[in-house]
Amino acid sequence: MFIRKYVSGVAVISLLSLIGAKALAQQPNVNLEEYSISKLQKLVDEQQLSYQQITEYYLARIAQLDDAGPKLNAIISVNKHAIELAKAKDLAHASTDKHGPLFGMPIVVKDNIETADAMPSTAGAVALQSNYAKQDAQLISQLKAAGAIILGKANLSEWANFKSTQSSSGWSDVGGQTKNPYVLNRTPCGSSSGSAVAVAANLAVGAIGTETDGSITCPAAHTAIVGLKPTVGLVFANGVIPLSHSQDSVGPMTRTVADAAVLLEVLTGSPQGHYQKHLDAQGLQGKRIGIARNISEFNNVASDAFTQAITVLQSQGAIIVDSLTLEYQEVLSQAEFDILLYEFKHGVNQYLANTPDSVSVKSLTQLIAFNEALAGQSFGQGLLEMASKKGNLTSEAYLAAKKLVIEKARQQGIDKLLAEHRLDALVAPTNGPAWVIDTVNGDHFTGLSSSPSAIAGYPIITVPMSEYRALPLGLSFFSGANQEGKLLEIGYAFEQATKARKSPRFISSIDD
Repeated sequence: MFIRKYVSGVAVISLLSLIGAKALAQQPNVNLEEYSISKLQKLVDEQQLSYQQITEYYLARIAQLDDAGPKLNAIISVNKHAIELAKAKDLAHASTDKHGPLFGMPIVVKDNIETADAMPSTAGAVALQSNYAKQDAQLISQLKAAGAIILGKANLSEWANFKSTQSSSGWSDVGGQTKNPYVLNRTPCGSSSGSAVAVAANLAVGAIGTETDGSITCPAAHTAIVGLKPTVGLVFANGVIPLSHSQDSVGPMTRTVADAAVLLEVLTGSPQGHYQKHLDAQGLQGKRIGIARNISEFNNVASDAFTQAITVLQSQGAIIVDSLTLEYQEVLSQAEFDILLYEFKHGVNQYLANTPDSVSVKSLTQLIAFNEALAGQSFGQGLLEMASKKGNLTSEAYLAAKKLVIEKARQQGIDKLLAEHRLDALVAPTNGPAWVIDTVNGDHFTGLSSSPSAIAGYPIITVPMSEYRALPLGLSFFSGANQEGKLLEIGYAFEQATKARKSPRFISSIDD
């Protein structure tokens, strides 16, 4: 099953009809591909560009690359008011020069985040096709207050990839399969796949993703962008369709670390400059960075690229502390899975019970029955069924798993390692090369380093590391709670030293 893209609830063949030939003719005489927030704002301030032109440029890109051409399937729905909003930003900009860096910037948000722009919040699920929110999620209100334009909603792995034990990252029954713009038959990874692809393919200035374990960092790494998952609780999660309140976090996905800092300030309600002050090209000087070799098994491609990245870190003044061990990884993996099952049941039951009357399913049990009666749905719903059999959040098994995470993942895990070796952060490859999309057997990861920070609820950032045969590889840095500023500083310094990001070329396939 694959339901066509909607523009505020109206099916369209192409966004070209929304933009119109006249608007396209007014496109700026510059190519805005890979333009940063600061560069776009500078052009607007110099009256060389308008917010309307910027918005029209990205809408045209969506029409040309998402609806047509390679058909990336990164965008589920588009805000029909986007151009109108951009015109209003131009009028406001003409009357005052007092505005923040996000003012007038078109942003895409993952389709598990509620917006009151007549775009449904579906989580990629048919059951939520008519889930029109009456108000914005708080983080959306903050984005709008900062002047951002919500351009559209991004495709994702259905139910944030917590529906089936066998699934293809970036697939949803509403949005279809999101494609990797670097090599189209390769996975974009999930579940914030649409957000990542939208940024990588220059369909928006930036995007908002959500992560429980790897859902921001993995697709960001596979598409050569920056992804930052903040400390759990740092960004308000109300209005976000839940998976796990212990691990869910909303974060920025951008082409540069500087843009990620701008978005993070708005998402967290921090003063302007709070995170941007950490953008120091010499930020690696004297930093103590640890390597725990037991986090994940990576293939030779990722391992070789990581070895080269370590050399770059050292050349920029970092002190590498190698051959460390993060204990308890196996037992924590099982505890994490148990927690996710319990919390998904609890969170989704609460969420569905409060959806509008237009949504017929009001509980996890009803959702499972709805899916069983749905003809043509892809994959199964094994994880939904497993979660439905769990007890409530007072269950001894759940409380024991939570206690284990606090002790082993935080106190005796990341916290202990950072303290014992006086580390600023830990580093690891984010991913191995993207695998071929497999809608029969599902995903087959080739290494992933997100779990230690995810289980602990701690922040992690991925930045482009290198490219292997057109497939991007990312480098992840993670640290203790509320260390986003330090991670931005480290990530920015590495980014400036390597300039590893390359624009996608939309290659159809490469030999295995």
